[in-house]
Amino acid sequence: MAQDLVIEVTRGDAVESRHRARLAVVDGAGRTVIERGDTLALVFPRSAVKVFQAIPLIETGAAERFGFGERDLSLACASHSGEAGHVALAADLLGRAGLGEADLECGCHWPFDQPVALALARGGGEPSQLHNNCSGKHAGFLCTAVHAGEATRGYVGATHPVQERGREVIADLTGTAVGETTPEGIDGCSIPTYAAPLRGFAAGFAKLASGQGTGPLRAAAGRRLMAACMAEPWFMAGTKRACVALMEAAPGRVFAKTGAEGVFCGAVPELGLGFALKIDDGATRASEALVAATLANVLRPHDGALAERYEAMARRPIRNWHRTVTGEVRVGGLA
Repeated sequence: MAQDLVIEVTRGDAVESRHRARLAVVDGAGRTVIERGDTLALVFPRSAVKVFQAIPLIETGAAERFGFGERDLSLACASHSGEAGHVALAADLLGRAGLGEADLECGCHWPFDQPVALALARGGGEPSQLHNNCSGKHAGFLCTAVHAGEATRGYVGATHPVQERGREVIADLTGTAVGETTPEGIDGCSIPTYAAPLRGFAAGFAKLASGQGTGPLRAAAGRRLMAACMAEPWFMAGTKRACVALMEAAPGRVFAKTGAEGVFCGAVPELGLGFALKIDDGATRASEALVAATLANVLRPHDGALAERYEAMARRPIRNWHRTVTGEVRVGGLA
């Protein structure tokens, strides 16, 4: 097994906390570029593979029928913050298929963005399913179902054609018989989630980035989705979100998507690389530091200035309520 990665959190000169991590970076030919920890262990990718789940939206022709542009496709891959622009666009996508908020089956929660949630509460409002961070993805599911002439009720179920198509894409890209030989669970937004080796998710993104190892139409669909997210990252995440900062640091050159419980996946298309990481204790502060450090590592031989930009993002200062620096989050064991 490759050596473990540890993300350290300091206070003063002392290490106060440690997060253990696993990381896989894979090229288009399936070769391992970086491996740390047990990358064959099964993980649930959660929202980090929304690009995989959105591929049938393009493959079925639904995206073309309903006029999905870059913002629409980005929202279909989003874990958004529930800001006004996210909510309005999700409602618009549903409206194109003759549907509305009541047709969603993702459930509702307060917006992730605290100022937005407070503003909604102060105005006497309550969250709807459109505020759910996955409402864009679910709008894409529903548009696909309508386009294919399928029932919209129950579209989140594992046996619904919408979810069966998604499972087939995940199985193809990861090279794993997900749902058959690996555990299956229910995600926070009620759709199925399938465990696979961490390395498999990295390989899946490498297939899309490089065009190798999967069909040309599927690879093109994946690249179109990643390009949309890179062009319109705010619609995939929101204000001051890590995914936006990571992609805006290298416009059109890096795709990165977070998932719950310390998962991050993505690709560097120009190098044909895919990556996936998992923080064992699920800490977001550790996953955000590690994804930046990973990008710095793979880009350093090709673009030193860009690598330095990511290195700065990987070493994050910690401040107290008075804004005094008290320590930092840093990645060890990657160089």
